[in-house]
Amino acid sequence: MVPRTAQNLLARAGMWQTGTPLPPSLHLLHTLGVLEHYGWCKSMDVDVQGRLCIRGAMTLLEKTGYVTPEGRGRAVEHLHTVLGQAGVHTWFFAWNDLPGRTFPHVKALLTRTAEYAHTIGD
Repeated sequence: MVPRTAQNLLARAGMWQTGTPLPPSLHLLHTLGVLEHYGWCKSMDVDVQGRLCIRGAMTLLEKTGYVTPEGRGRAVEHLHTVLGQAGVHTWFFAWNDLPGRTFPHVKALLTRTAEYAHTIGD
């Protein structure tokens, strides 16, 4: 991840373009895209191989300008709503790390949550 100050310097030199913030529904799909591209992991935001967990992918997208802190917060609220509808009452990042959790579970959650956010206009 490139620090914001370096991004600003690179942007002035025409060597960096900051992302356009996405609404929560698209942020969730973009999070899935990051995980599909870089790989998914448990127990840490980024592992030594460069794979990310859900929270790590969301952080990457926020730091690169593809979501605002507010939009990310709403996406997290939607994740918790969808998990709650499934009877899961824990933080999404704890859910990510549960024994037996696989990437297909993560993909299904992010897709289902993006659909939920879209249906409520977010």
